[in-house]
Amino acid sequence: MVDHLHIFDQWVEDYSEALMRRALYLLSDRQDAEDLVQDVFIAAFDSYPTFKGNSTPLTWLMHILKNKTADFYRKKYRNDNLISLDYFFDETGSWKDEAIIQEWSSEDQNLMDDPEFTTTMQHCLEDLPPKWKIPVKLYYLEEKKAPIVCQEMGISPTNLWKILQRSRLQLRACLENNWFHIQN
Repeated sequence: MVDHLHIFDQWVEDYSEALMRRALYLLSDRQDAEDLVQDVFIAAFDSYPTFKGNSTPLTWLMHILKNKTADFYRKKYRNDNLISLDYFFDETGSWKDEAIIQEWSSEDQNLMDDPEFTTTMQHCLEDLPPKWKIPVKLYYLEEKKAPIVCQEMGISPTNLWKILQRSRLQLRACLENNWFHIQN
């Protein structure tokens, strides 16, 4: 047991920063990321006897982090009722006029190389409702396949495609208002 504690002290020292970077990337919230990394170490400590050393400790901890992240999103997705469709519909229930969305030029194809655009895009992504942001990050940023995203989120494929469609519309409108409108 004493050796077990010494090993964990070393793991916390050696791997906390890498786990924190990954958790922060996945969650985009420092407090949630810190809590998740703490949960990873608690779970690793509890299941240390099952660690056979077939992988590096960091690989094992990252795997635990992946599972904890999926649990976090599942819980958050099921319990968070903050989505409002008012953004897309007018008071009569009809789709809002999409005439404000303009064609983007071929010059806009290299925008991800522009740090200012990337910052604006990140702000727009963070403004998505949590129930939309999570699948968008998993699908587009983590490049997970739709069935995996559906499984991790506990949603149907139809629901995923609707979420992605609505998210793209909101992201486009946000970029129109916060980048393209300002640039012109």
